[in-house]
Amino acid sequence: MRLIQFLDAAGQAAVGVVDKDGATVRPLQGYTSTYALALAAIERGESLESVATGTLAAARLSYADLLHGRRLLPPLTHPDPAHCHVTGTGLTHLGSAAARDAMHQKVADDEATLSDSMRVFKWGIEGGRPQPGQAGVQPEWFYKGDGSIVVAPGAPLVSPAFALDGGEEPELVGLYLIGPDGRPHRLGYAIGNEFSDHVTERQNYLYLAHSKLRPCAIGPELRTGELPQHLEGRSRILRGDAVVWERPFLTGEANMCHSLANLEYHHFKYAPHRRPGDVHLHFFGTATLSFADGIHLQPGDRFEIELPDLGAPLSNPFDVAEAEFAAGSVAAL
Repeated sequence: MRLIQFLDAAGQAAVGVVDKDGATVRPLQGYTSTYALALAAIERGESLESVATGTLAAARLSYADLLHGRRLLPPLTHPDPAHCHVTGTGLTHLGSAAARDAMHQKVADDEATLSDSMRVFKWGIEGGRPQPGQAGVQPEWFYKGDGSIVVAPGAPLVSPAFALDGGEEPELVGLYLIGPDGRPHRLGYAIGNEFSDHVTERQNYLYLAHSKLRPCAIGPELRTGELPQHLEGRSRILRGDAVVWERPFLTGEANMCHSLANLEYHHFKYAPHRRPGDVHLHFFGTATLSFADGIHLQPGDRFEIELPDLGAPLSNPFDVAEAEFAAGSVAAL
């Protein structure tokens, strides 16, 4: 099932199901958010799809009108953004076949000669896919922010004035809600642009945490159910009507050195990540960046991430913010 959150004709939040034709949307009756829908599913002991199917309205809306009218919202939000945790894992993807061979050649070297990043990647190859019910090696993990950093499909991704760079990261995102008993529930998956500052990160890997504290975009759709093992998409940057950069990208477990279950375990093993009622949006990583090809963005450029198995593409323009906070602005009490 393909779920979206959107603004109705009166500007109020609503939930809908994208029809199989991809052209129309059927609103849900009685629910104004996927968060409320998921809480009801947990309370009833039913699937998200089952509860949604039982509340479908007869009316159909034009999906194109919602997309082009900038009426789409992120597919999962929390009523209080402070209770939405945006996080991610890195060094999880093998990349193309050629890149995979090169990586395996590198990690075949003596571990003492490897960089910290390559050492973590090697550990992932060796132990990131444990047997069901077992814990494998833990991945690189990072924090991006709370729900206030998540922008809607079509909204600008704004790089702060102090940033050295702003660049896309096309990724698969897991969307979760913690139940009343502290158990995490996966609602489904969405396309994500895990926007980051790659120049800052390249200065020193210890600056990774700084580089990730940026806005991000997720959506437009939440896909329920199991995913194909192999997912293929395309990531592109447009300047006006011209495509200035485009690359295919691969994701899904067939293209990763960690299983999704292992990545989920190492995120939710921490008790503060299992607080009842909280939402978690977790990025699973990528191997494809325009930054690696020397692309420098300009305000007004537009990111477009296409992953057909997860519905409509995710599109967001790029912009740069004015300075918001000056050095020495902290006040003493």
